[in-house]
Amino acid sequence: MSRKKVCIVDYGMGNITSMVNAFSYLGFDPELVSEPDLLSNYDNIVLPGVGAFAKAMYQLRRTKLDESIVEAAKNGKKILGICLGMQLLFSRSFEFGETKGLGLVEGDVLPFEKNIVETIPHVGWNNVISQNSLYDDFCGDYYFVHSYFCQPVDFDNITLSSSYGITFCSGVSLNNQVIGLQFHPEKSQGLGLRLLEKVINA
Repeated sequence: MSRKKVCIVDYGMGNITSMVNAFSYLGFDPELVSEPDLLSNYDNIVLPGVGAFAKAMYQLRRTKLDESIVEAAKNGKKILGICLGMQLLFSRSFEFGETKGLGLVEGDVLPFEKNIVETIPHVGWNNVISQNSLYDDFCGDYYFVHSYFCQPVDFDNITLSSSYGITFCSGVSLNNQVIGLQFHPEKSQGLGLRLLEKVINA
């Protein structure tokens, strides 16, 4: 039986190696794709990301990958955004001004407030709590690195939450088709790997 293919969007701002290793370990067939016309060939599209929102959106627009990701979502492809990749799914970010995102999830990306949290960025292991029965078996500690958090307009789309000064959305899903994870499951040991497997196979 052939392994399920996973497309990892390579736009120059992702933790590509660890993503490839994680999916390969799980028995998938991860392929790096940087050409927008090729995304339509895959049913599972992973958007990783490390760095600044505005630069990431610039890279996606420059390569026209933004249009292809949105089109793939419209055609029912599964889109998984991880860390910055989750934030890019949203309408806009207020990181260093206001920048329009992909708009697949209605909502904003907002900064942690310095007078509420101890340190920024939020780095390290933190507890994740299920807000959706599909994720009840995946509560636990995951590895985070971020200074901004996502706030969807529809709180019913929140699948996972965490606390860091405030309670924030650490997972989001629209019809189990457009999915975001704020933490790094690929760096979160066995629990994170099991969650990746669940998301792709669900």
